[in-house]
Amino acid sequence: MFDLEQAIRERHSARMFLPNQPVPRQLVDEALALAQCAPSNSNIQPWHVVFASGPARDRLVAALLEEARRRPPNIPALPESFQHYRRELGAQVYGAMGIAREDTAGHAAAVLRNWEFFRAPLAGIVCMHRDLGPADALSVGMYLQTLMLAFTERGLGTCVEVSIAGYPEIVRGQLAIPAELSILCGLAVGYPDPEFAANRLHVGRDPVGKNVVFLDE
Repeated sequence: MFDLEQAIRERHSARMFLPNQPVPRQLVDEALALAQCAPSNSNIQPWHVVFASGPARDRLVAALLEEARRRPPNIPALPESFQHYRRELGAQVYGAMGIAREDTAGHAAAVLRNWEFFRAPLAGIVCMHRDLGPADALSVGMYLQTLMLAFTERGLGTCVEVSIAGYPEIVRGQLAIPAELSILCGLAVGYPDPEFAANRLHVGRDPVGKNVVFLDE
């Protein structure tokens, strides 16, 4: 078991999992119980997570892959001033996978793995009631970070996937998610594949001073 600082530093996005190594339900229950302690606006605890494994997960993946091959996901584009972050991340991730910029087929195959939950045996869908706003989405984010740290502490890998929300009608239909819940993102959970080079990638962060300002006069 990690201490808190180690769990925070060890947590990173895993992009390939061991598909035949299931996640013990006891570990999931322990992590969920810890995440339930996360703070929220007026203590409304706005998070709602649907987990799929086994045949339910496989049906969801099949439906998502079929749709992804037919049309791109409906995901809002980043503003131009922020797009360089995505380009820089892509260069690191695909470079670690050994996929060159001109390797169109390799790039396309890697992108499709998003809708396989990177082959993780446990697929999560993170939702929030459609009538709630930004403060409540912030609460869901704090819950999700707490949940991922709890998984990390137990030796599990995770990856938050905004791409999953690009096909909300597919996810909603496959998992019977009611219309009053907005689908925010997916969450892949499992044991990372140690042989997958990109799983050893720890992406750097900006210096604290770029995001934080102290006013003391």
